Formats: sequence, C-alpha cells, structure tokens
Amino acid sequence: MSAEQRVDDAMLGDFDTAHRALAERAREVLESNWLGHATRPAAGLYPHQWSWDAGFIAIGYARFDTRRAAAELRSLFRGQWSDGMLPHIVFNGGGESYFPGPDYWGTERSPYAPPRPRTSGIVQPPIHATAALRTFRHATDRDTARALLEELMPKLAAWHGYLHRERVRPGIGLVEIWHPWESGMDNSPLWDEALSRIVPARVRDWVRADLDHADPAERPTDEDYLRYLHLVDLFRELSYDPERIRAATPFAVADVLMNTLWVQANRDLASIADIIGADGSRFTAWADEAAAAMGEICWDDTLDVFVDFDLVAGAPICTRVGAAFAPLFAGIPDADQARRMVRRLHDEVGEHLGATTWMVPSFDPSEPGFMPTNYWRGPVWINVNWVLYQGLRRYGYHVEAASLRASLLALAERSGFFEHYDPVTGNGHGADRFAWTAALVLDLLFESGADDARTA
Repeated sequence: MSAEQRVDDAMLGDFDTAHRALAERAREVLESNWLGHATRPAAGLYPHQWSWDAGFIAIGYARFDTRRAAAELRSLFRGQWSDGMLPHIVFNGGGESYFPGPDYWGTERSPYAPPRPRTSGIVQPPIHATAALRTFRHATDRDTARALLEELMPKLAAWHGYLHRERVRPGIGLVEIWHPWESGMDNSPLWDEALSRIVPARVRDWVRADLDHADPAERPTDEDYLRYLHLVDLFRELSYDPERIRAATPFAVADVLMNTLWVQANRDLASIADIIGADGSRFTAWADEAAAAMGEICWDDTLDVFVDFDLVAGAPICTRVGAAFAPLFAGIPDADQARRMVRRLHDEVGEHLGATTWMVPSFDPSEPGFMPTNYWRGPVWINVNWVLYQGLRRYGYHVEAASLRASLLALAERSGFFEHYDPVTGNGHGADRFAWTAALVLDLLFESGADDARTA
C-alpha cells in the first residue's frame, strides 16, 4: 500500500462504520480490476480499457490515490490517434475472445491509428478533462497532479480539437455521434428510429462473447448487434476517414449526454490551461457555442427536458430518458428551465417508482418499452445518476441532491457494485464488481454533508 493510501486510510476514519466498510469494499473492487497499467470495467465481460469508463474510474481514484488516477488517464491516452481522436476501446494483450476485437475493427486502415496499442475506431463521451481537473483538485500531492496536467494538456487539446473539427457541423454547434456505442448508452430507446433506417446486408456469423458472461435478457439483441456491426463495417470500409463517414453514415445524432459532458469538459480544460499558464480561451468559446446550441436545438418546451436531435432526419428525438436531465451538470439550463426539469424529475421518479427509490432510471418508467433489467432500456446506472447529482448541487437543489446521493450509496451497500440496477427492486444486474460503480461510490462517499448544503 502506498504512502498516499495510508494517508487516505486516516481520511476514511471520518466515515461512519457502514460507510467505511463500503469504501473499503469499493477500493477492493478497483484493485481487483487493476491490470497493472489500467483498470478493466469488469472481469470476463469487459477485459480491456474503455474511454469514458477510464474517466469515471480516475475520478474515483482521485479521492485516495493520485498516482493511480494519473496512471489510468495516461494509459488511455496511449491509444490516442495522431489526428487527436481518443478511441472508445484500448485493447489489452489478453481478452482475445472479446467481440468485436482489434482484428474486426481493422483500424490499421487509417493513417492516424497507432500500431500499438490496438484500438477501436470510434469515440465515447469526453469526460477526460473533467477527470484530470478533479484529480488535481483532490490530490494529496499537488506537484504530481500538476505534472499530470502539464503532460495531458496537449493531448486533451488535441482530443477536443478533433471533436470540434470533425464532429461539429457548421451551423449546428453540437458534437455528433455516428454510432450508438459512442454515446455509451448502447441500446437506449433513443436510437430505435435512427437504427431502423439500417438494413444490414449480413446475417449473424460471429460469436457474442458477452452472452457468456451476462444474461441474454439483459443485453442488446442480435438485431441490435447486426446494426451496430453494419456501422463498424461501413467505417472500416471508409478507412475511418471522418469526412467520408460524415457524408455516408445513416446514423448521426446530436446527443444530450455527449454534449453536456463536452460543454463541461471544455470549461474544465480551460481551467487546466489557466492552472498551467496556457491559453484556454478557445475551449471556453467551444463550451459557450455548444451550450447555446443545446438551448436552441435540444430544449423541449413540452417535455421540460433536453432531447437528442437526429441530424439525418432533421428532427428531435422525443424519447424520455434519464440522460435528458444531464445538462444540469454543465450549467446549461437557465433558472426556469432547471426548475421545470427538477419538477419533471419528481414526477417521473416519484410517481412511477415511489419515494423509497429516489434514483433515475435510464428510460421513463411510464413508457410501454420500459424494461427494468435490460441494459439502457430501464435500469439505474450510477454514472448518469452521478452526473445528475452534481447538476442538482450546482443549481442549489440540495434536498434532491442529498436524497439521490443517499439512495445511490444505499443501493451499493445493499446490492453490491453492479453494472446497473433494477430501479424497482434495487437488485444488481449486468457485470458484478463493476469498476466505475465502485469508483463513483467512492467519490460520493468523500462528498461531505456540508458539500450538499451549499451550491457547487
């Protein structure tokens, strides 16, 4: 155990007995998933390093081990492409049974992909500048943390530069995704209509390794995977060239969660620039541009939330999902919009799930397609709720924030560290001993009661 961890053992002494035990269990989950250079999300189902997982995991590490948080982010950026793209998977040497693996992605077709480590060819939400800044702010060793910021600054700038250059269409102002996997919310009902435009030209001719580690009833269907792989096939045939993909993809969406994290990440990258004495004005401008565009394009005056926009159909996606409340995290809504969003939140959670389960499911429980244990079609995910918790605090909704935090901690204490949870029963589903669940529980544990009593 490092000296830093021993220091933070003393910090754990401030917890009550139950929360100290929960923190120790969470740290053990992270340690069991540590690969020596990075953290896998979970044994078996997720044997590699995923992009937004790494960001959330670093946020948890930042609370008790600055060096481990730094190592997590450094490892992820080993896979960065020379055009700045940060791929959604950085493959490890093991886990050869995972599908689709590096041979299927065939990213060597792109002149920008690194030969090693091998990676996927798409992105995930840009949580990384936020994770790096939180690592600095929570560091017990500020010199080490500042060195991390100086090292990552050009890499983060290149990553944000890629997104602004290749994923923001003129006149739109929002980052777009070209694959459901890029949202992180793989089989969300958000994508149903857009995916229905895809008629796969193949039948299933692969082995789904995920079904060896999870209940098929809790995973995307074969039909979903046919469409996912159709998009991968298209991108591979286009050599992962952004301009060609933008012109050809049948799936292009301005996603609320993606753009929320984009806005906050740019503000955080501007703060990092200020800390190390660099110019962060362009990141502030990008954040302002996207926040304004979300207000113009994504706010729904009837639903009282922000909704995704289908760029191919030229129409909003009025499907009610938990991530619709995410813009609170980045300070995007005005005060009236925030009030209406929180009122809607009370209606959706309180009316359909009851006051004893104050957590936000991934899909509106009143919708006919609500499935409480099926991946992104109903379950509670800790990361989306963590984003909402931060947003509620930001706008001064301290009672709701404290209730959400208490519910999330009680859920982990009762059911363990699962990938997602049934919002009705609280039972855990998906992968067990899931790393970002443990990491974000740790972050929530270190939030004091005083933090919930003031505006973030």
